[in-house]
Amino acid sequence: MTFRPDERPAPAMAGDLVLPERAVEGVRKRRILAIGFDLVFITLIVAALFVVLSVLGIVTFGLTWLLIPPLFPVVALLYNGLTISGARRATPGMRLMDLEMRLTDGARTPFLNAAVHAVLFYLSWTILTPLVLVVSLVSRNKRCLHDMLSGVVVTRRAD
Repeated sequence: MTFRPDERPAPAMAGDLVLPERAVEGVRKRRILAIGFDLVFITLIVAALFVVLSVLGIVTFGLTWLLIPPLFPVVALLYNGLTISGARRATPGMRLMDLEMRLTDGARTPFLNAAVHAVLFYLSWTILTPLVLVVSLVSRNKRCLHDMLSGVVVTRRAD
């Protein structure tokens, strides 16, 4: 969503923007569904690449099989970084759920911020799951811990 600075009141506390209620209405539930869709998409991409690398492994005497272990993290990082920093500002799952991600000042999220957000997301959900959930429940804009650390906010699309 695009919000003019004069539409936003001053933040109540550092890192916790005050956005209109319509911008964050239902965001938490939509994000959970979007994550599910995105994990399915990423898994399909990884499965296709796995097949290709497996076949190439036969031709290269197993050399390309070394690329298989980091496949999921690399694909997930590129998937999130490229789609969030793209023109639609969202992953395919986020687009299905009518969400977009921007920097806290409303600007488009650059690839580096989107990639850092993805890394923090996967680390926080595997290591700090309870803390991430508590933060999203008490945050004014339903922001998760990894959102705050990477300087982004997820809102409903304005269209």
